Amino acid sequence: MTSIRAARSRRPPATLDAEQLRADFPILQQEHEGNPLVYLDNAATSQKPTQVIRALQHFYEEHNANIHRGVYYLSEQATAAYDAARTKVQTFINAARAGEIVFVRGTTEAVNLVAQSFVRPMLEAGDEIVLSQMEHHSNIVPWQLVCEATGARLRVVPITDEGALDLDEYAKALNDRTKFVTLVHVSNSLGTINPVKELVRLAHDRQIPVLLDGAQAVPHMPVDVQDLDCDFYAFSGHKMFGPTGIGVLYGKAEHLEAMPPYQGGGDMIRSVSFEATQYAPAPSKFEAGTPHIAGAIGLGAAIDYLQAIDPKALAAHEQALLARTTEVLCAMPGVRLIGTATDKASVVSFVLDGVHAHDVGTILDQQGVCIRTGHHCTQPVMERMGVPATARASYALYNTAADVDALANALCRVREVFAG
Repeated sequence: MTSIRAARSRRPPATLDAEQLRADFPILQQEHEGNPLVYLDNAATSQKPTQVIRALQHFYEEHNANIHRGVYYLSEQATAAYDAARTKVQTFINAARAGEIVFVRGTTEAVNLVAQSFVRPMLEAGDEIVLSQMEHHSNIVPWQLVCEATGARLRVVPITDEGALDLDEYAKALNDRTKFVTLVHVSNSLGTINPVKELVRLAHDRQIPVLLDGAQAVPHMPVDVQDLDCDFYAFSGHKMFGPTGIGVLYGKAEHLEAMPPYQGGGDMIRSVSFEATQYAPAPSKFEAGTPHIAGAIGLGAAIDYLQAIDPKALAAHEQALLARTTEVLCAMPGVRLIGTATDKASVVSFVLDGVHAHDVGTILDQQGVCIRTGHHCTQPVMERMGVPATARASYALYNTAADVDALANALCRVREVFAG
């Protein structure tokens, strides 16, 4: 056994061939403004591989039919593919059962579902919902709505100058009035990776349920909801190489069964009469009407694509891009990074002295470099950091060191324009 362990320790670290993966993404083969397209807005949405595009095309060409209603061949095939996608999601995040996976339009709908169906009925005036200062608007506004309706209030945990969650303040925020905790796993504007397992544990010590916004986590790292022990976990397909308009709410079975439906309609019922309606069990009771069948199938194809990639190799690749970008930008006069927490995903937000972020983005676009500029749906973060907006480069598995160099060269052009 000693020799086997020694041999394993000498293995080289896994590597990821981003150039080879780029060939799977048709959109990345084009040029823009006479330059190779450099796509660095993956935190907003990711590009789609041929495998996902073909899965959508195959469904519409070969199996298009409504699900759960037909006894004919096409409907049976469509139903099987839709149900198989749910099982793929279950495996992907290690849920205990497929029935804990609810298909929704995206992270935003997932949060609203939990807010209205699970949390609102338990709230009274004076109760508190704990969330952080780094949340996306989609994990702020739904909670404001339930607070307005019930008299509850938000308790906001501050972040540090580096953009990390203040863990001491988080612990202090949990009290007898706290009825729910909702936190981002990875910040879309700062890149901060929160220690969510510990945050969940601290809340559960007080029997407080927790929702995690995993939209920025699932494309970049393994997520095991049973290990995290969160009560709910939400994410979107389009940020993980899948279609738009499809997302996932994971919920512990006991919560989903106790929750009333968020919407009413067809396919979420056992029986309907004008006197009373009996609902189907979870997850069906939360999927009223015809669902995004093709979207779920496309999400399943995206999961297949991600699971074929070594997660350690993916993490090492993206961390190398993060390190290279950080080094290059810190060496540029007038550039200041916004979000420098120790534990970060491959998101780099920055400001350039004397140049508005939108101007930075416009000039970069002329060089074929796509970044995001603005407040990134995190206006409280911008206020905390004392800036109106940032420029943000965010990476995915198909980005390369050449993309980092293209970003640096384009930023030199920005400085030339405004120096002139």
